[in-house]
Amino acid sequence: MVKKFRGVFAVICTPFDEKGELDEVALRRHIRYLLDDCGVHSIIPTGSTGEFAFLSESERLRVMDVTLEEVNRKVPVFIGTAACSTRETIKYAQCAERAGADGVMVVSPYYGSLSQEELYAHFATLAQNISIPIILYNNPGTSGSDMLPPLVARLAEFDNIAAIKESSGVMQRISEIMRLCGDRIEVLCGCDTLVLEMFQMGVEGWVAAPANLIGEFCVQLFDLAVEQKDFAKARELYFKVLPLMDLFESSGKYVQLAKAGLAMRGLPIGKPRPPLLPPEPHLLERLQEILISLGLLKNPTTL
Repeated sequence: MVKKFRGVFAVICTPFDEKGELDEVALRRHIRYLLDDCGVHSIIPTGSTGEFAFLSESERLRVMDVTLEEVNRKVPVFIGTAACSTRETIKYAQCAERAGADGVMVVSPYYGSLSQEELYAHFATLAQNISIPIILYNNPGTSGSDMLPPLVARLAEFDNIAAIKESSGVMQRISEIMRLCGDRIEVLCGCDTLVLEMFQMGVEGWVAAPANLIGEFCVQLFDLAVEQKDFAKARELYFKVLPLMDLFESSGKYVQLAKAGLAMRGLPIGKPRPPLLPPEPHLLERLQEILISLGLLKNPTTL
């Protein structure tokens, strides 16, 4: 099986200006940084890291259009098209298809505590209403609904349900999905603190929020583990960046920390949109310590 979903998929932040409005100039600059300086293999706008739940419909569509235009087919673009209702999810996904996206990534409808049958109906209906590839996104911690492996196997019967970003944090899920689905669906890492373990299991794609901040390290880790199969060197690098991954995952403040870290590195893309607030001082201090240890901050600032 030749895997199509390979590499570091940067699920990108949405930049805002000082007034809290969409900053298209910063968005284009951030995309160029990820592509040209970091070498990421795919771009995903309007995902959880992109604060999609806090964007208006017009903002979501504008981020999609700007991203597709700026990437200009250099790498695949998968648009985050999740919404609470099936109708809204289909609407955004159809917009992405018409705009020329390579596919969509869709987290389970949040807040509904949906059953497995309700989740099946939601994603099956979506698959029947678009033709481009769908990346399922299982994140029970934020959506409130868990896509169990038997459900994934049922959904894998749809030709355009092509991959799943697994973010439950349960390593056993990976082998179970692989066992049940075979080559009918690809598994992508959605839990940064398990990425090396997933690479060793045969996963070849990583949907990475930290790529916003340390994209060069994420790409290097992929190259070592997946391309070169040099797991000794990959483990050395993994342990080096793991404190940042753990800070993102354990705090749940991945949006806030990514934006704060980019500002520290001189690559500002604005603050998160309320109700999100900038990170607490102790998180900022820890973030600065980690960036210094990675050699990314030459002149640390007083926080």
